[in-house]
Amino acid sequence: MFVKSRWYSHRLGQEATLARWGTFGQPVLVLPTAGGDAEEIERFQMIRVLQPLLEAGKVKVYSCDSVGGKVWFGRVGSPGYRMTMQDRFQQYVREEVVPAIRTDCQSPDVTIWTTGASIGAFHAAALVCRYPDVFVKALPMSGTFNLMRFIEVDTPNDDFRRASPLYFVPHLGGRHLELLRTRYLHVVTGEGKWESLKESWGLANVLGAKAVPNYVESWGPKWDHDWVTWRAMLPKYLGEWTAAKP
Repeated sequence: MFVKSRWYSHRLGQEATLARWGTFGQPVLVLPTAGGDAEEIERFQMIRVLQPLLEAGKVKVYSCDSVGGKVWFGRVGSPGYRMTMQDRFQQYVREEVVPAIRTDCQSPDVTIWTTGASIGAFHAAALVCRYPDVFVKALPMSGTFNLMRFIEVDTPNDDFRRASPLYFVPHLGGRHLELLRTRYLHVVTGEGKWESLKESWGLANVLGAKAVPNYVESWGPKWDHDWVTWRAMLPKYLGEWTAAKP
């Protein structure tokens, strides 16, 4: 079952879409690639390969527009504006998308898994690290985690420091860190065209230094930074995770 809703977000300063596929199962939020919208995963046939899990009631898949990614890689506005929008986008997900998912699931406290590729992987990882009370497991695929190399300034502003796990995780402590240490990030990548294993290890080293459970898995040089790779990865891991879920 496909359902789509759209509303104006004051945090984003624009309308944004949330799409859902499936009827029952573990809610999984897919964060799109840089230019992607909420229905990107259907156009690129990800929903097709997830159909067995959807039909079995194992997962409900949600996706929202990549507002943060579009701003960043589209070079919209000033560098400061682009950095601030990453923070606002994550706040939008936490304060607007999460309540919508929980209402749809008819569960006020259901926890959510995250996934995404490229900059979608960045936000999938960041959401678990930033909001471990809601997001409990992440599958960042072919991640681009050091976003500062794609902007014209050397120093991040405070908003971006709140949004990037490379910057905020090293400073976590107390209850936030204790809770995050009960979560899990499986960081998976290829080593083919346009892939960078170094990006995944950069995130893993930051997480490991704070004893946050994570695992880096490389599929090797035959797998490129491309939808062919991600269509193979996502159903594999969601299938394994849902099979192991009590």
